Formats: sequence, C-alpha cells, structure tokens
Amino acid sequence: MKIQLLDVIVIIAYLALVSVIGIVLQKQAKRSKNDYLLGGNSMPFWMLGVSNASGMFDISGTAWMVAIMFVYGVKSIWLPWLWPVFNQIFMMVYLSVWLRRSNVSTGAEWMLTRFGTKADAQLSHKIIIAFALLCCLGFMAYGFIGLGKFIEIFIPWEIVKPYAPINVAPEYVAHLYGIIFTLFTVFYSLLGGMKSIVWADLIHYIIMVFVSIAIAIIAMNALSTHVLAVPQGWSDLFFGKELNMDWSGYVEGVNEKIHDDGFSPFGYFFALMTAKGILSSLAGPAPNYDMQKILSTKSPREAALMSMIVNVVLLPTRYLLIIGIAVLALLFYKDINISTANGLDFERILPSVLNTFIPSGLLGLILVGLMGAFMGTFAGTFNAAQAYLVNDIYLKSINPNASNKQISSMNYLTGLTVVVISILLGFFAKDVNSILQWIVSALYGGYIAANVLKWHWWRFNSYGFFWGMLMGITSSMILPTIFPHALPLYYFPVILFLSGLGSVIGSLMTPPTDVDVLKKFYQNIRPWGFWKPIEQLVLAENPDFEANKDFKADMFNVLIGTIAQTSITALPVFVVLMMPAQIGITAAVLAVCVVILWKTWYKKLPIS
Repeated sequence: MKIQLLDVIVIIAYLALVSVIGIVLQKQAKRSKNDYLLGGNSMPFWMLGVSNASGMFDISGTAWMVAIMFVYGVKSIWLPWLWPVFNQIFMMVYLSVWLRRSNVSTGAEWMLTRFGTKADAQLSHKIIIAFALLCCLGFMAYGFIGLGKFIEIFIPWEIVKPYAPINVAPEYVAHLYGIIFTLFTVFYSLLGGMKSIVWADLIHYIIMVFVSIAIAIIAMNALSTHVLAVPQGWSDLFFGKELNMDWSGYVEGVNEKIHDDGFSPFGYFFALMTAKGILSSLAGPAPNYDMQKILSTKSPREAALMSMIVNVVLLPTRYLLIIGIAVLALLFYKDINISTANGLDFERILPSVLNTFIPSGLLGLILVGLMGAFMGTFAGTFNAAQAYLVNDIYLKSINPNASNKQISSMNYLTGLTVVVISILLGFFAKDVNSILQWIVSALYGGYIAANVLKWHWWRFNSYGFFWGMLMGITSSMILPTIFPHALPLYYFPVILFLSGLGSVIGSLMTPPTDVDVLKKFYQNIRPWGFWKPIEQLVLAENPDFEANKDFKADMFNVLIGTIAQTSITALPVFVVLMMPAQIGITAAVLAVCVVILWKTWYKKLPIS
C-alpha cells in the first residue's frame, strides 16, 4: 500500500497546525532572549518532559531500534545503553538539579560559573561552543537523512518525477525529501522559539501514543493466529558471554548482520558498553536539546521531575511501536521488501511494514507521528545551536548590549545558517547508523573525561578542560581512520585515556581556578566529589553550610532507577509478545522500584 489521499490530508493538516503554533507564539518569543531560547522558564515540567521525550522519538533511532529488535529480539533492549539511555536516570536522580541550580542559558555559559570569566577561563568556554555546535550539526544531519530515507519509501521518486521541475539523481532523492520537510520545522521553531517547539512536541506525542497502541494491537491480533518463527533465545531478556542465536533456517542474512554489527562476544561487549555508559552519564548531558530543556524548567526540583517524565512517557510508548513493527515483520517477512543494491537493509523494516500492513488514515497518522518526531529532534537541536551562537558568541563577544530587536534578528540569521550547514553535512553521510555511531561512540567519547572531572574535582581548571576536550575530540576524529572496520566502542578506552591525560596534565601544569569562583560554584551547585579543600574554605566563612553527603544515596537511586527503566522498557515488549509470566515478574519489579524511589528519591527532592 502506497500513501493515499487521506494520508496526504492528515500530513498537510499537521504541517499547517505546527506552522500556526509558530505564528501564534512569535510575539511571546520576541519579548526577550530568555523567552525565545528557554520559554521564559515558565513552562511546567511535565510539558518539557513530554517535549524532551518526543524529541527523542526520532525516525532514524526508531528505525535502528526496530532493526535490532528484529535481529536480537528482547535482548535488543540493552543495546540503547550505547547512547546510553540510562543517562536519563542520572539526570533524574541528581544531575538535573545540579545543572538547573546554575541558572544559565547554555552549557557554555555554565562554564563561566565553573571556571570564571578571566581570560584563561575563555578556553573552556570556546571549546564547548565548538563541541556543542559540532554535535548539534551532526545530530541535525542525522535526523535529516533519516527522514528523507523514510519518506522515500512511501513516496517513490517515480511518482513525483513527472511533476518535478528538476532532475534528481536517485542517491539524492532522500536529501530532497529531507529538505522539504525540514523547511516546515525551521518555520515554526524559528518564529516561536522554545515554546513553539514544546507545544508542537506535545501534539506529536499524543499522536504517537495513539499510533503505538494501534500498532501493538494489530501485532497482537496477528500473533494470536500465527506462530513467531524465531531462533532459541530471541525472547529472552538475559544473556551469557556469547549471544548464541542462530538464524539459519529462519531468515537469510541475519547471521551476517549479527557478524557485521560486531557485538560479540556479547558479554564483553555489554560490560564495555555499561562502563562507558556510566562514565558518559557522570559527565552530564551533552550541550544539545536535552540540556536546553533542563535549563528551561522553573526550578531545580522541576528539572529532576522533568527528567523523570522523560523515562515514564518515552519508553513504553516507543517500545509498543518497536515490538509491534518487529512482530509484524517476522510474521510476514516474505511480504516486505528490505533489499537494496548492497544487500539487506534492516533499517528499512520500519517503513516497509508500515507501507505493507497499515490501513490508510492510520498510516497518515503514523507518518505524521514519526515525521513530528524528526521535527521535534531537529527543532530542539536547532534551538540549542541558536542558543550557543546568539548567547555565547554574539552577546558575549560581538554585541553585548544588543537590543531585543537585534537579538531577534540574530536568532533568525543564525538559525538559517545552521540549517544550511546541517543539510550540507547530510550529503556526506553514508547511512543513518554511521552517523549515529560516529556521534555517540566516538565524538561523545571525547567529551566524557573532561566533563566528569568538571563536576567532581576542584583542581580541574579551564586549561584542563580545553586540553582534555581537544585531545578527546582529536582522537575521536583520527582513530576511525586508523581502525576503519572496528566498532567505535572498542577504541573508546583509548579516547578516554588520551582525553583524561590531557585533562589532568593540563590542570596540574597550570594555576587552579580562582578560589572565589570555586567557592561560589561549590555553595551554589553543591556537588559531591573531591571538593574537600573548597569545602573547608566555605565552612570557615559559613559554618552553617552543609556539604553534599548524598553520593551513596544517589548511586543507590541510580541503580534502582536503572532497574525501573529497564522494567518499564521490557514490560510493553512482553505484553505484545503475550508472555504472562514475564509480564507479572516485570510489573512486580517495576512496582517495587517505584515504591523505593518514592521514599529514597522523590520525598528528598529540593523544595522549589
């Protein structure tokens, strides 16, 4: 089934609605820089949480997650730890509170609260701007390509070609489609700023809830009359050293996919992935849309609650869709086409199943939901890039006394510039997964060491941050050329070591950060870690100050929260697979975790 007139009407109606949102909220966004970039810190935490979750519900990531669910089964739930998905638990438990206490507009501005405003502190400020913009542009290109590939399956170029005023080479059709839908995203996010992004994300999320439930029901109805032909171990959540999953006699080409992915031995891969994930989470959020949503909350308490909402609303909804699509693909594999000129492309399972089994009308809603996910991801990242360019370059270095009108004009100019550059980057992307792996496993690896130290070690200074980031980013660029066939996760320890070395040597070879800056930071943020010398200075001036002694409590809550997150992810999967014993056990584990977190985390959150 190709897209029908009813589906086109649904899509046009959605695009018109989000465009109207941008127009309506334009006046509010023009009030000030804070209103445009952070929504005036006036939006409720649950809306920001839904918006943040909605932005993570992107087409490209969902297509990859459907592919790994098809191939690895229930065990695929662990693979998003590559990002890592449990960083939202660290954010929920304590890091969102720390970040929001800074009361800044961007991650680069946060650097000034940690390292001061003197000339030497500008090193960290500048490199985080460069890193943030690089990440934002990379993620925008990633979403842009994913959208184009997705739309191309439903609207083949052969249908459009007779009416098109230009000739487009087949390899660039996806790029053209991506550009067209990107323009609508730019329109509403450029006009309405953060508030328009949040409202559009809320509408999109409501659509995705309906869509995910509908697809799950369709899959369960199909499964009730068919047998799922999968190898032994496919429906098991846990694993050993080896994956021990043989697709011979089931689906041709899957064993080759498992081999090419390089996730074996699975036990070792999981251990390295978990270690990297913990370090990534300790570093805090990358300077992108996630950080901007945290900084947009009303208070530190609401920042933590926003991160909680992300886990609650994102995972069950997303995995109902993922397992539903995977089940339909497995049951009716012969009816879908995922072949390409280069062999099987498992990322095509998502659009192929939708194109084959979903009725008209519902298909339009699904396309709107998934396109809205792209638009949310793109718009949020777009807003973050604008924030760094306007707040940290234009207002800090070019025109500190700019009027609101000048700031508004600069928001528009920088926004358009960012979009053009990200589209150009998209033309160099080999495929969705290559960009995902590059950003998450390699580039972000260069971010980890310096950003763990900035929270937890008083002696870490701006020079250490600069050299740590520089070493990390440089090595993350060079190592893929030295090991072109290796999974980026496997050379992550080298990146971490070089980045950590640059951070420590750069700090110890230069004077420490101004003590007054450190005392102010420590009293305001109240981090735990290696802060004893600063703690003693603060206590000498303010004997009533209470240091943060919650390290053990926070780590306990992170552990319980991660178990809860895994449970809330697995539960919809077991529901669609109709596995009652696993449903009961998972629900019981989730309930116990919720009770524990209510007592040990929620009741101890700071009062707004």
